[in-house]
Amino acid sequence: MRKLDEQREILYVIRTLDVLMSSGVGLEAAIHTIGSGGYGIISEDFSGIMSRLRKGSSRGLGSELKSMMNKADSEGYRRLLNTMYTNVTQNTDIIETIRKQGTRMENERSESVNKYIEALGSVPETLLSIGMIGPIILAIAGLIPQLMSGDLGAFMKLPPASTINFVVNAGLVLTLFGMFMIGLKAHTKDPGL
Repeated sequence: MRKLDEQREILYVIRTLDVLMSSGVGLEAAIHTIGSGGYGIISEDFSGIMSRLRKGSSRGLGSELKSMMNKADSEGYRRLLNTMYTNVTQNTDIIETIRKQGTRMENERSESVNKYIEALGSVPETLLSIGMIGPIILAIAGLIPQLMSGDLGAFMKLPPASTINFVVNAGLVLTLFGMFMIGLKAHTKDPGL
């Protein structure tokens, strides 16, 4: 769950950091702004960093960022924290690095969405096929005893009507189950954007 929340919010955090720091706000103030809320789990993390820094219960911003890197689940969030840590320890150009990371993450996200759309392309046709053709075939199978009565019934031995009803009902349940599983498969491929 944490990884999904991080992946959902990280691009917005990167863009916010870019705007704030490009306008002259320092890294610590930018962390404080993001920690104020609006960015899910990342806001909670940054708020925790700032509260520990205010209380004086940490060894500084660098060590807080380093420990947060170990806690981060998504690669993008870990990369951002590493960039921030490098800026604190080595005074690098964080704005340009954050812009590059943002562009890379936008491309990755666009690619992920395109793959998701391609994967979902066949789901409506499959659901329509199973949902429409399955019940029609089962209904025809259920009508066989009525169609085969009379002279044709003497020609072939048919199972009792209760057996045919059971097969039709079981087939309808299996059709519903198959449609549910296809829908579940499509839902689990969701990129979480």
